[in-house]
Amino acid sequence: MSRPPLPPFTRETAAQKARMAEDAWNSRDPEKVSLAYTPDSAWRNRGEFLTGWEAIVAFLTRKWARELDYRLIKEVWAFADNRIAARFAYEWRDDSGNWFRSYGNENWEFNEAGLMARRIASINDLPIHESDRLFHWPLGRRPDDHPSLSDLGL
Repeated sequence: MSRPPLPPFTRETAAQKARMAEDAWNSRDPEKVSLAYTPDSAWRNRGEFLTGWEAIVAFLTRKWARELDYRLIKEVWAFADNRIAARFAYEWRDDSGNWFRSYGNENWEFNEAGLMARRIASINDLPIHESDRLFHWPLGRRPDDHPSLSDLGL
Protein backbone atom coordinates (compact mmCIF):
# COMPACT_ATOMS: atom_id res chain seq x y z
CA MET A 1 0.00 0.00 0.00
CA SER A 2 1.32 3.45 -0.96
CA ARG A 3 0.13 6.83 0.34
CA PRO A 4 1.50 9.68 -1.85
CA PRO A 5 3.07 12.11 -1.60
CA LEU A 6 6.12 10.06 -0.77
CA PRO A 7 9.33 11.11 0.97
CA PRO A 8 11.67 12.83 0.59
CA PHE A 9 9.34 15.81 1.09
CA THR A 10 9.47 19.23 -0.49
CA ARG A 11 7.71 22.31 0.94
CA GLU A 12 4.80 21.60 -1.40
CA THR A 13 4.48 17.87 -0.66
CA ALA A 14 4.90 18.40 3.10
CA ALA A 15 2.03 20.92 3.01
CA GLN A 16 -0.03 18.47 0.94
CA LYS A 17 0.64 15.69 3.48
CA ALA A 18 -0.39 17.96 6.37
CA ARG A 19 -3.61 18.97 4.62
CA MET A 20 -4.43 15.33 3.88
CA ALA A 21 -3.93 14.51 7.58
CA GLU A 22 -6.10 17.48 8.59
CA ASP A 23 -8.86 16.40 6.22
CA ALA A 24 -8.79 12.82 7.46
CA TRP A 25 -8.89 13.85 11.14
CA ASN A 26 -11.74 16.29 10.44
CA SER A 27 -13.73 13.36 9.05
CA ARG A 28 -13.68 11.93 12.60
CA ASP A 29 -13.64 8.45 11.06
CA PRO A 30 -11.13 6.35 13.06
CA GLU A 31 -10.94 3.58 10.45
CA LYS A 32 -10.25 6.05 7.63
CA VAL A 33 -7.62 7.90 9.68
CA SER A 34 -5.84 4.68 10.65
CA LEU A 35 -5.14 3.84 6.98
CA ALA A 36 -2.56 6.67 6.79
CA TYR A 37 -0.36 4.82 9.31
CA THR A 38 1.78 1.70 9.13
CA PRO A 39 0.21 -1.41 10.72
CA ASP A 40 2.74 -1.09 13.57
CA SER A 41 2.77 2.72 13.79
CA ALA A 42 4.01 3.95 17.19
CA TRP A 43 2.31 6.95 18.81
CA ARG A 44 2.77 9.15 21.80
CA ASN A 45 -0.27 11.34 22.25
CA ARG A 46 0.04 13.49 25.36
CA GLY A 47 0.96 10.86 27.99
CA GLU A 48 -0.55 7.89 26.13
CA PHE A 49 1.59 5.43 24.16
CA LEU A 50 0.06 3.11 21.58
CA THR A 51 1.11 0.91 18.69
CA GLY A 52 -0.77 -0.34 15.64
CA TRP A 53 -4.03 0.15 13.79
CA GLU A 54 -6.26 -1.46 16.41
CA ALA A 55 -4.91 0.82 19.14
CA ILE A 56 -5.16 3.87 16.86
CA VAL A 57 -8.81 3.13 16.02
CA ALA A 58 -9.65 2.56 19.71
CA PHE A 59 -7.88 5.77 20.72
CA LEU A 60 -9.60 7.90 18.06
CA THR A 61 -13.00 6.36 18.84
CA ARG A 62 -12.57 7.39 22.51
CA LYS A 63 -11.25 10.81 21.52
CA TRP A 64 -14.14 11.77 19.28
CA ALA A 65 -16.74 10.39 21.68
CA ARG A 66 -15.35 12.86 24.25
CA GLU A 67 -14.32 15.79 22.00
CA LEU A 68 -17.57 16.88 20.36
CA ASP A 69 -17.92 19.30 17.42
CA TYR A 70 -14.22 18.76 16.67
CA ARG A 71 -12.63 21.05 14.06
CA LEU A 72 -8.88 20.98 13.34
CA ILE A 73 -6.33 23.04 11.42
CA LYS A 74 -2.76 21.77 10.79
CA GLU A 75 0.22 23.66 9.42
CA VAL A 76 3.73 22.51 8.53
CA TRP A 77 6.42 23.90 10.83
CA ALA A 78 9.45 22.14 9.31
CA PHE A 79 10.33 19.15 7.12
CA ALA A 80 13.32 17.11 6.01
CA ASP A 81 13.68 13.82 4.14
CA ASN A 82 10.97 11.52 5.58
CA ARG A 83 9.94 13.71 8.52
CA ILE A 84 7.46 16.54 9.01
CA ALA A 85 6.92 18.72 12.08
CA ALA A 86 3.42 20.18 12.17
CA ARG A 87 1.65 22.52 14.52
CA PHE A 88 -2.08 22.44 15.00
CA ALA A 89 -5.05 23.81 16.85
CA TYR A 90 -8.47 22.31 17.21
CA GLU A 91 -11.68 23.40 18.87
CA TRP A 92 -14.14 21.11 20.58
CA ARG A 93 -16.68 20.98 23.37
CA ASP A 94 -17.34 18.46 26.09
CA ASP A 95 -20.73 16.93 26.84
CA SER A 96 -21.44 19.73 29.35
CA GLY A 97 -21.08 22.39 26.65
CA ASN A 98 -17.65 23.66 27.76
CA TRP A 99 -15.49 24.78 24.83
CA PHE A 100 -11.75 24.28 24.43
CA ARG A 101 -9.03 25.14 21.96
CA SER A 102 -6.27 22.56 21.99
CA TYR A 103 -2.84 23.59 20.71
CA GLY A 104 -0.06 21.24 19.83
CA ASN A 105 2.91 20.07 17.84
CA GLU A 106 3.39 16.76 16.09
CA ASN A 107 6.51 15.06 14.81
CA TRP A 108 5.82 12.63 11.99
CA GLU A 109 8.10 9.99 10.48
CA PHE A 110 7.08 8.23 7.26
CA ASN A 111 8.17 5.02 5.59
CA GLU A 112 9.12 4.85 1.90
CA ALA A 113 5.47 4.17 0.95
CA GLY A 114 4.33 7.45 2.56
CA LEU A 115 2.66 5.82 5.57
CA MET A 116 3.29 7.37 8.96
CA ALA A 117 5.39 5.02 11.08
CA ARG A 118 5.73 7.32 14.10
CA ARG A 119 3.62 10.15 15.52
CA ILE A 120 4.68 12.11 18.58
CA ALA A 121 2.14 14.71 19.76
CA SER A 122 2.35 17.28 22.54
CA ILE A 123 -0.95 19.04 23.27
CA ASN A 124 -2.29 21.69 25.67
CA ASP A 125 -5.97 22.50 26.22
CA LEU A 126 -7.22 26.03 26.78
CA PRO A 127 -10.79 26.57 28.00
CA ILE A 128 -12.51 29.20 25.81
CA HIS A 129 -15.92 30.83 25.72
CA GLU A 130 -18.14 29.76 22.86
CA SER A 131 -17.98 33.38 21.63
CA ASP A 132 -14.17 33.03 21.31
CA ARG A 133 -14.38 30.18 18.82
CA LEU A 134 -12.61 30.75 15.50
CA PHE A 135 -13.42 27.51 13.64
CA HIS A 136 -17.02 27.79 12.41
CA TRP A 137 -17.21 25.68 9.26
CA PRO A 138 -19.71 22.79 9.08
CA LEU A 139 -18.34 19.54 10.53
CA GLY A 140 -15.99 17.83 8.11
CA ARG A 141 -13.28 19.20 5.82
CA ARG A 142 -12.14 22.78 6.42
CA PRO A 143 -13.15 24.93 3.43
CA ASP A 144 -10.25 26.02 1.22
CA ASP A 145 -11.08 29.69 1.83
CA HIS A 146 -11.05 29.37 5.65
CA PRO A 147 -8.07 31.14 7.30
CA SER A 148 -5.02 29.10 8.28
CA LEU A 149 -3.46 29.06 11.74
CA SER A 150 -1.05 31.79 10.65
CA ASP A 151 -3.88 33.86 9.16
CA LEU A 152 -5.76 33.59 12.48
CA GLY A 153 -2.70 34.61 14.49
CA LEU A 154 -2.53 31.23 16.18
